Amino acid sequence: MVTSSNNSSSNNSLAAITITVSKSSSTTLTLNQQHNINYQKYPTHLHRTSTDKDGNNLLHLAAQIAPIHKLHIVSGAALQMQRELQWFQEVKKFVLPGDKEEKNVDIGTPIMVFRSEHEQLRKDGEEWMKMTADSYTITAALIITIAFAAAITVPGGNKDNAKASFIIFAVSNAISLFTSTTSLLLFLSTLTARYREEDFLYKLPKRLILGLTMLFLSVTSMMVAFSATTWILITIAALTSLPIASFVTLQFPLLVDLTSSTYGRGIFVK
Repeated sequence: MVTSSNNSSSNNSLAAITITVSKSSSTTLTLNQQHNINYQKYPTHLHRTSTDKDGNNLLHLAAQIAPIHKLHIVSGAALQMQRELQWFQEVKKFVLPGDKEEKNVDIGTPIMVFRSEHEQLRKDGEEWMKMTADSYTITAALIITIAFAAAITVPGGNKDNAKASFIIFAVSNAISLFTSTTSLLLFLSTLTARYREEDFLYKLPKRLILGLTMLFLSVTSMMVAFSATTWILITIAALTSLPIASFVTLQFPLLVDLTSSTYGRGIFVK
């Protein structure tokens, strides 16, 4: 059993956390349920913890991977890895600096335990990230090709250059070209990342969020550019934008999930 020693006002609350850790097979989430209450009451307190028979302190236990049914609360290996990192980093705030480097009987520090326990999840998250970024890279490259081709083809000829429709077309097409190029670079940077464990916390999700946002802007701008052409082509433009609109509709939930997991309240009530 892991116990605590601190001032009397926080002893009972931390004991509830540590007893739950030692008795529960689903260490991560059960500990979290108690942690929400104590984080609100004692947000700045550090706690000294003793170790169990294997030399594990509180942070060692937090470094263990959650059961599979708890991991599947969020979809996608990358978001699951991010959730595990959020939990580990939050528990780290509760322990003394010396406990962060304390070794158990297997000569493992908490971060070493975390890396060992989450190695397969990290690999799955890397594969998920690369497959996702690779798919969006193809889409961004296609939009760049279309936008660039449209930029050098003046709709209606030079005599229509002063018309409002041409101005709308030129501006929206330029926005589409620049945003799709930016999204392509962001997705390429995701493909070439080192994929360390800590990268899944903010670095990789932030690149994917920015890349998706730029891609959505480029798709929207391209639809506006098509709509700004002559009225005869409006039906064709609408039909052309239909698969693009479907793509945005289907992929938008992923952007919401990424943003909520990275910048939202997460699994902790603060």
